[in-house]
Amino acid sequence: MLTQVAEGVLVHQSELLRNNTVVVQGRDGVLLVDPGITADEMACLADDLDAMRQPVVAGFSTHPDWDHVLWHPALGGAPRYGTAACAAVMRGVLSEEDWRTTVVEGFPPEIAEEIPLDPFGLVTALPPGSAEVPWEGPRARIVEHPAHAQGHAALVVEDRGVLVAGDMLSDVLVPFPDLGSATGLEDYLEGLRVLERVAGEVDVVVPGHGSVAGADEARRRVDLDRAYVEALRDGRVPADPRIGPDAAYGADWMPGVYEWQRQQVAERDRATPAAP
Repeated sequence: MLTQVAEGVLVHQSELLRNNTVVVQGRDGVLLVDPGITADEMACLADDLDAMRQPVVAGFSTHPDWDHVLWHPALGGAPRYGTAACAAVMRGVLSEEDWRTTVVEGFPPEIAEEIPLDPFGLVTALPPGSAEVPWEGPRARIVEHPAHAQGHAALVVEDRGVLVAGDMLSDVLVPFPDLGSATGLEDYLEGLRVLERVAGEVDVVVPGHGSVAGADEARRRVDLDRAYVEALRDGRVPADPRIGPDAAYGADWMPGVYEWQRQQVAERDRATPAAP
């Protein structure tokens, strides 16, 4: 089901991971951002758009995580854009002989058989430094930043006052810094600084997962995410409701995510020689 969050901007939310697919209406059709995640959900989305007589004329993947590079044949063959770095990651994934097995290993087991892999990950690279998505519709400004994943980008739909935040500013998921990078925590904090600036330009923020936020709530989420990442960096336990016993979502597994992150940071710190 599509829910309008601003003039000409609608959201379709997945059931299991609460992924938000964003639909931006343009002159000749829609820009579809991060469609997902099961075949039935995407077919439902395609049916809704067909009923509205709104074909998909362009797609955009905010980053190369599996649940943001999915597609369904019913959505058509429009170009699916991403940053140059996002597309490069996907080319690397798809170049592996057994990429399907590797990708499926990352799926939630309860819906693994429901997630389509055709066509998967076909992201068209935009030139480095591209300012906006190339389509005939409201200007969708690309805000690339280093947090969460290689090639991660938010979109600012300027005429509609909407920030599509990618996998950040969620009310249900804690931050997921790239802990495989030596600068992953600082990169995430930089990404939050970037989003904090652009969030001041909009009225609505759509996270990759969770509920849509207004401007005041978006600022609160920036502060909450910053406090979480700083606590990870400094070896402190974050006071974060998303990993507490009364969490509205993921109370049975989100604390385990935090514990894994804490261990990763602690092991990295032990392996890093102290400065002289």
